[in-house]
Amino acid sequence: MEKRLFTELGLSAEALKAVEKMGFEEASPIQTAVIPTILTGRDVVGQSSTGSGKTAAFALPAIDKVDVHSKGVQVLILCPTRELAVQVAEEVAKLAFFKRGVRELPIYGGQSYERQFRGLDAGAQIVIGTPGRLMDHMERGSLKLDKLKLVILDEADRMLDMGFREDIEKILSGVPATRQLLFFSATMPRAIQDLIKRFSRDPAWIKVESTAQNAPQVDQVYFEVDRRSKIEALTRLIDVHDFRFGIIFCSTKIMCDELAENLAARGYAVDRLHGDITQMQRNRVMEKFRRRGFEFLVATDVAARGLDVDDLEVVFNYDLPNDAEDYTHRIGRTGRAGKSGRAFTFVSGRELWVLQNFIRYAQLKIRRENIPSLDQVEEARENVFFEKLRDTLNAAKFRKQDRMIDRLLEQGYPSTDICSALIHLLQGGPAGGGESAAPEKPKVAAAKSAASAAPAERKSSEAPAWVGKKAGSAREPQAAPAPRVRAETPDFETGETRDRYESATRTGREKGFTTLFFNVGRKNLVTPADIVGKIAGVTRLPANIVGAIDIHQRHTLVDVVEDQAQFVVEKLTGIRVKGESLTPSVATGKEKE
Repeated sequence: MEKRLFTELGLSAEALKAVEKMGFEEASPIQTAVIPTILTGRDVVGQSSTGSGKTAAFALPAIDKVDVHSKGVQVLILCPTRELAVQVAEEVAKLAFFKRGVRELPIYGGQSYERQFRGLDAGAQIVIGTPGRLMDHMERGSLKLDKLKLVILDEADRMLDMGFREDIEKILSGVPATRQLLFFSATMPRAIQDLIKRFSRDPAWIKVESTAQNAPQVDQVYFEVDRRSKIEALTRLIDVHDFRFGIIFCSTKIMCDELAENLAARGYAVDRLHGDITQMQRNRVMEKFRRRGFEFLVATDVAARGLDVDDLEVVFNYDLPNDAEDYTHRIGRTGRAGKSGRAFTFVSGRELWVLQNFIRYAQLKIRRENIPSLDQVEEARENVFFEKLRDTLNAAKFRKQDRMIDRLLEQGYPSTDICSALIHLLQGGPAGGGESAAPEKPKVAAAKSAASAAPAERKSSEAPAWVGKKAGSAREPQAAPAPRVRAETPDFETGETRDRYESATRTGREKGFTTLFFNVGRKNLVTPADIVGKIAGVTRLPANIVGAIDIHQRHTLVDVVEDQAQFVVEKLTGIRVKGESLTPSVATGKEKE
């Protein structure tokens, strides 16, 4: 079935703004088919598998039908489980963001009755709940349905399988006769058909066939990763597998821009593709990507339609796609023409439940793995370097340096030390420093973080034109290492919070440093790697100009080398970090949490 743009489906301006804010442009097949019909007021029976985007299909027109000036339940959504009820409620809240006055309320067993009573008394217009708890409120008289306009049964077949038929019949018998009724189900057993025949009035039957197919040549893996740790997880996986050619999918245009900027600032050669990119720019980006002019394309689903690129090593689902069909469409970009490919997916929280629906829908063979540790990343880098060194020796296509080596040997240096020193320099180590040198101050000591620097042997390709305007050019691999700064992040292996870097407490304006005030903090999910990467990327200054970083709830204090402080302020003013426009300034010393 064809897909259409949301703007062609007859939705309100507020609904379209919410869809745009979430970064979606094109509706899924089930959304394209049912939204216009629901808006006409006709009963609908929608048959489509779990994971096909049904929630937005019924939520968008339902929100449009709500009268914000009238308090009381106008839309009732029945779900089989509390997890699905919460997920649907969260989706409704996002889609109703620009329609002020709409209140949604999830109702399910195991939650406090008092909270549900307060929500109903406050005039919630959209109630999402499980049949048992909804029946309970109807019997208590706390759930009044005299203003009800629309009843939606989501995953109707699952509700019947779980023994809710009697509750559903009582609920449908107790709603006004003038209501509109929507059934959504993956299958249509006899019991569902009986309910439809008994309670609906001349429904429109809309069936969307499953077109999603598994990709047998693609090795599929998912990782449970906290949202704040995604960038570090991504760079660790790239480094440990030494990927050089792949696509990274994001769900929104904003995330696409931010991730591309962040990766470019960390030394990865990237470009981006989304709905705001002109066709001429798209053609230029794709031409360059096909000839491997850069390593990773950061793209949204809409922009990636029809991409034809050979020999992709990996596809990353940085954000989970909208439905299972989009998932299989994404991972199908790799593993073509009988070749093997890899697909890595990041999930967090309730997204795991959504991914499990995708697995059932498309019969996916996807396994769970843990994010590589820092030690594994370092070992992988050493192995890559070792293989390159061995290949160079076997090929014997290098200029002999016998004279220089003889001079060093004559001065008493062992041959093994000479080799070690050369490898140290090749991997970006400081001349005359090394591990045996006197330790640097904590402010400028090297951080052992996969996200704060590119692999030593990774070479930055020509930076895309947009980088110089928004995020600075990619760092050269030999740039100064990132400073040790204080930051607490979840440990991938244990799930516990720990210090990511060896650090000392903030020392304030030490000699030679100035403290700058940044108007972003923990509430923006900012990390020290974000700050260092943005400063290094935008200013093109070495990362060791940054000293201690102290992240507060609403702001961040950053020590920078004194003679570069004003330059940093000028360059970063107006630059966006986590969606917030920066207004940096010299700290006065009176800043508070």
